[in-house]
Amino acid sequence: MKIQRFEDIIAWQKARELVAEIYRLTNASENFKKDFGLREQVRRAAVSAMSNIAEGFGRNSDKEMANFLNIASGSLSEVQSQIYVALDLQYIGTDSFDTVYSLAGETSRLLTAFMKYLRKPTK
Repeated sequence: MKIQRFEDIIAWQKARELVAEIYRLTNASENFKKDFGLREQVRRAAVSAMSNIAEGFGRNSDKEMANFLNIASGSLSEVQSQIYVALDLQYIGTDSFDTVYSLAGETSRLLTAFMKYLRKPTK
């Protein structure tokens, strides 16, 4: 399948799911809601991953696309790190932690595969 718009990118679709899950979690816990710094940082990191995938697509260059996917991958690692804080502070339980960590990891693996594809030399 040819990618005609950023919404066709499976990694973007997974990143969108991650954003929805992060917002759900940060709204579900009273303590998480009150921790403005952590709440906003984890939200920004998730939205950044999704946004960088779309922005990379809009650059119309495989090299630039790969660079933006790399930035998105970094944002996904940031989400994973921040949810450890939420777990340690008992803002979320282990099930929620596992769900978010896994979703971010899956999205990152999709990005890595896509970056490898984009960086392959053309014959």
